[in-house]
Formats: sequence, structure tokens, C-alpha cells
Amino acid sequence: FCQETLFPYIKDNVKEYLRAHWEEEECQQDVGLLRKQAQEDSSLDGAVPIPLESGSGEEELERVIQAVVDNVHWQMSLDRKTTALKQLQGHMWRAAYATGHVKGEIFKDVVPAIRKWREAGMKVYIYSSGSVEAQKLLFGYSTEGDILELFDGHFDTKIGPKVESESYRRIAASIGCATNNILFLTDVPREANAAEEADTHVAVVIRPGNAGLTDDEKSYYSLISSFTELFLPSST
Repeated sequence: FCQETLFPYIKDNVKEYLRAHWEEEECQQDVGLLRKQAQEDSSLDGAVPIPLESGSGEEELERVIQAVVDNVHWQMSLDRKTTALKQLQGHMWRAAYATGHVKGEIFKDVVPAIRKWREAGMKVYIYSSGSVEAQKLLFGYSTEGDILELFDGHFDTKIGPKVESESYRRIAASIGCATNNILFLTDVPREANAAEEADTHVAVVIRPGNAGLTDDEKSYYSLISSFTELFLPSST
């Protein structure tokens, strides 16, 4: 869904979105964050700077907008997870969900499983490299309807990168839970490894379209292809 729907939507519509919303405060904040990120990235190969506007007309505005577009495309081509990029994407997706251009796709086994876990007294949180806002849009405008009530909280890269073990310790502290009382579900071995380093339980989820796993990864991790395969202890 992310690779085939959400990310292409950004690439195809970012210029039109910027032109339509440029004067709005939220858009200017997004551009400011991207400009700051571009300065931090200036030493990276292929980095795209975003010039300041001097207010000298339409032509210059088009140049600045094009620089933002090129920067966004460059970051996305490298699969960057910067807060600046995710914030703009979140705001663009909000508009797309609200107008019905996009709906969050949820696998059929997910909602019944989460309801069962919650009935058993467990809490369910989302941790994603997508912004909290993007998460809430996906679950608020989903193929299963608005399912935000199923989640007790949301975390994004503001708590830390998903490939660093400290992020999982911070989440545990934030929700008042020991790391070894948390099960983390992911399709990315590097994230699974970071969570394990923090003494968090891990299961790797195999879904259609996910990147393949090596034989070592398949033999090492607990693998599931549906949430129905998880048998969790009741909350104490």
C-alpha cells in the first residue's frame, strides 16, 4: 500500500500541492523544515538545496517550489525517514484521505485480532516511520472504516529511529511498561534486531509485497503471516 499507493501519490502531486497551499502557514512550516534538513544534508551526494525566497515574483517562486519538489523526490529515492519529509507527506495524505482519493488498506485478519487482544486486557500501539498524523489518517480512513479506537497510542521517528534499540526503551518508558512485556511486530529485520537488543519480544510479519528474508533470518525470527497465528498471554 505504501509503495504502490501512498508514496507514488506524493511524487505525482507534490508540486500541485505546494502551489495550492504555498501561502498557508502550515505549508510554510513544512518548507522551513525541509530547508533546514537540506542544509544538514548539504554534504551528501546528490543533495538538493532549497533557496530562500526574496519575494521577487512568480518566476522565482516557481524555482523555489521546484527545488522543494526535487528535494522531496531525492529524499524519497533514498527512502529517507526524516521528520521534515514525513511531516509534508502527512499533510498531503490528510488532504487525499479527506477527499476520498486514498483509503488505508487493512488486512482482514487485523481488526478481529486486535479486538481479541484488547478484550484480553492488552494494549496496542503503533510505531511507524510514518508520522503520527499519517498513521491516524490511515486508520481513520481505512477500508475497515475508522478504527482509531483500537489503538492506545502512536509513536513515530520523533521518539527515535526504528533501527535503534534506544527508541524501544523510550517507548517502553513512555507507556510505563517493561520492554520484555512488549511484543513488536515488523517486516524489517533491522528493526527486529534493534527491538531485540532492547529486550523486546519480536515477531516478523510476512505479507504480500514485503521484502524477502534471508534463510538465516527465516530460521532465527518467529515468523507469522497473519495476526491469527499469534497466541498471546492474557494481561496480568
